Amino acid sequence: MAATGHEEDDIDHYEVLCLPSGEEGAALTIEQIEKAYRTQSRLRHPDKRPDDPNATADFQLLSSSYKLLCDESLRRQFDARLRGRREAAARAAAAGVKRRKAVSDLEERERAAAAGHPADPEELAKREAKRMAADIERELAAFRAAKQASASGAASTSAHGDKKGGTPQDGVKTDKGKILKVSWDGSADSYNAAKLEELFQKFGKVEDVVIKTRKSRSKGSAIVVMGSKEAALLAIQNHFSLFPLNVAPVQESGGLSARSTQTHESRTSNIDGTGFNDLEASVFRKLQEAQERKQCG
Repeated sequence: MAATGHEEDDIDHYEVLCLPSGEEGAALTIEQIEKAYRTQSRLRHPDKRPDDPNATADFQLLSSSYKLLCDESLRRQFDARLRGRREAAARAAAAGVKRRKAVSDLEERERAAAAGHPADPEELAKREAKRMAADIERELAAFRAAKQASASGAASTSAHGDKKGGTPQDGVKTDKGKILKVSWDGSADSYNAAKLEELFQKFGKVEDVVIKTRKSRSKGSAIVVMGSKEAALLAIQNHFSLFPLNVAPVQESGGLSARSTQTHESRTSNIDGTGFNDLEASVFRKLQEAQERKQCG
């Protein structure tokens, strides 16, 4: 049964069919959507999951998402909602920069007043431009690192790396079929590596967990490396038992990911998935603007 009202707003129908979302999803052909549906319907049919109490609901969601994406009018409306989410996320990020600047200016003025002399506006502007440039460069570096890790699945730390300061295991290539992308609404602090390892161990051995560093307070994400492809597939097939976590395999390059998702996200905004390129472009623009202000100063 298709979700309605507020529930439908939380569903990314492309992700339900294990398809890329955002602008990439909007460019998909009907043939690609049909192919993905046939593949997923074979994998997720209730007859093949007799021990999964959520199998029927999952298959019904798969069917309703497929029907929506095959309807040209409904698909256009859905694509517009996804763009709205990405644009809202970008506006929120820009507003956050403005708030940080306002707070910084206020603190600078207060320090200057406490010292008995007013702050030089020109000097304040130069300091702020320098600070913003440094912040943007760090943010851009974090985005690039996260994007590279998501694409290759090779950058990982120890299962408790967020506590013990684990380092990547250079030179070790991990089978992508064992790697899962995990995301959730809320800050990155909502889950740590130990907690995620405990949750996923019921499906089999967990080799590695790495919490991705993000500045967004509305979403957290991580990479979980299972001990075998079978364990990873079992986790995907039983993703409803991990709610509110969203679980998906790492997408192979040049193909469609074999993924089963929850009706839950974002998926934010996929600032995570679907808005990543928009945010990266925004970071580039902010960096360029900061450098221009620095040169003018």
